[in-house]
Amino acid sequence: MNKVRIIGGELRSRVISFPDADGLRPTPDRVRETLFNWLGQTLYGRACLDLFAGSGALGFEAASRGAEKVVMVELDRAAMRALQDNIGKLGCANVSVQGQDGLEFVLRNADKYDVIFLDPPFQKDYLPRLLEILPERLNENGVVYVESGTAIEVPPSWRTVKSGKAGQVHYQLLKIA
Repeated sequence: MNKVRIIGGELRSRVISFPDADGLRPTPDRVRETLFNWLGQTLYGRACLDLFAGSGALGFEAASRGAEKVVMVELDRAAMRALQDNIGKLGCANVSVQGQDGLEFVLRNADKYDVIFLDPPFQKDYLPRLLEILPERLNENGVVYVESGTAIEVPPSWRTVKSGKAGQVHYQLLKIA
């Protein structure tokens, strides 16, 4: 099992475990720290969606920082079981897991969120389709955090609020234009 440490909030320094899975790469500490500086250190009262959750690092970080609700979506069965185990171990009553593909989830689920973490498998071409759908899933003033292996072409319906690059990872915070 691999491990990653939660870096802020009430669960700070707690460790989550996750299996080896094809394409699963947790958001590095440095990138998570930057992201949560962008979002503000607290997510109190916000609803968050962690699509393609993988290790769950982003979703657990949001839960640790006071998010009212965190929905994690993960297709890989072993990773999904690890997410459920971590929810129990950490006592996160505000976190739930959906065992399905992230694109399928947003096509079928009409709930709205304040923050959507979008870190799809780098080798799949999910981003263009997701960026078409996600405006309908955001609350007013909602944001989407996107992580990708290449520079992200943002459609005209979005604007980049902040962006960065760490190693092979490009990341951006987007708002509806």
